[in-house]
Amino acid sequence: MKEIYEFLKECGTYFLATCEGDQPRVRAFGTINLFEDKLYIQTGKSKNVSKQIESNPKVEICGLSQDGSKWIRVTGVLKRDDRVIAKKSMLDSFPNLRGMYDENDDNTEVLYFEKGTATISSFTEEPRTIEF
Repeated sequence: MKEIYEFLKECGTYFLATCEGDQPRVRAFGTINLFEDKLYIQTGKSKNVSKQIESNPKVEICGLSQDGSKWIRVTGVLKRDDRVIAKKSMLDSFPNLRGMYDENDDNTEVLYFEKGTATISSFTEEPRTIEF
């Protein structure tokens, strides 16, 4: 799990894909946290992405390494964690979000991968898959 987290953290920005009915939706994300050995993302409950995940928790993340030599795809099922401690851990890792979010508000949402598969690929090596 730590390898997946470190790869995504190093990417800085990654892209999260959800579904809205029969239409895929992709947007840039930057929040990634490892908390209690689970991979977490963060958003706001008022956003469309939150509603899409609530309707269909199957998502996919794709991120490219800073040097462009490798990329990662993480496919899995997200589950909401409403605990203040989980939200606080995320916001402590991304203090720049504290202007918009607070662990005690009704909007901050953190979600973790309940189960998933990560594949790290490049043009020069065989893909490597990590189940979690």
